Amino acid sequence: MVWTLELASKLEDAPWPATKDELLDYAIRTGAPIEVIENLNEIEDEEETYESIEDLWPDYPSKDDFFFNEEEY
Repeated sequence: MVWTLELASKLEDAPWPATKDELLDYAIRTGAPIEVIENLNEIEDEEETYESIEDLWPDYPSKDDFFFNEEEY
């Protein structure tokens, strides 16, 4: 499973929390790239509920990662 920022961003508006099947359905309905669908198909635990994209890709950057503090410069 290989996630990129672009691929993971296709699931930002998914109906979280969601199961693998719900995420697959969402990805197909929204026309996500085939790579997103392939990544979701590689998930082994079909019954687990995922709370956010961070559950699938722990390195997904949060909005805080992009915060620029002008006072530091």
